[in-house]
Amino acid sequence: MPKSNHPIDLTTWQALPAIAALNDGGEGIRFDMKQGERYVPAFAVKFDGKPYAYLNQCAHIAMEMDWQPGQFFDFDQRFIMCATHAALYEPSTGVCVDGPCAGKKLIPVALRLDNGIYYAPQRI
Repeated sequence: MPKSNHPIDLTTWQALPAIAALNDGGEGIRFDMKQGERYVPAFAVKFDGKPYAYLNQCAHIAMEMDWQPGQFFDFDQRFIMCATHAALYEPSTGVCVDGPCAGKKLIPVALRLDNGIYYAPQRI
């Protein structure tokens, strides 16, 4: 996780302070990023003590993944799971390990840590 040596430019990065409070394998947070003139959903989760963020779309068919808002993990809290396709993804890499998109990956979103607060880009 790159630690910023320069102040975060809030015109290009958005603060996501809730990431610090996430529990491993627990509820994630949703946020939006701008792509062109529209907004696309993204999410962040914590796994093995580290935060990870991805666009909120399955690699099989671009549908939102959470089965309830912020609920991204399977019942064992080991994999990110697509609620529609039951595809399972490694939280740390976004690689699909089981399901119709095996071998494909979620689209990662960069996170930056600055003074204890995580930031994600505002745009893709």
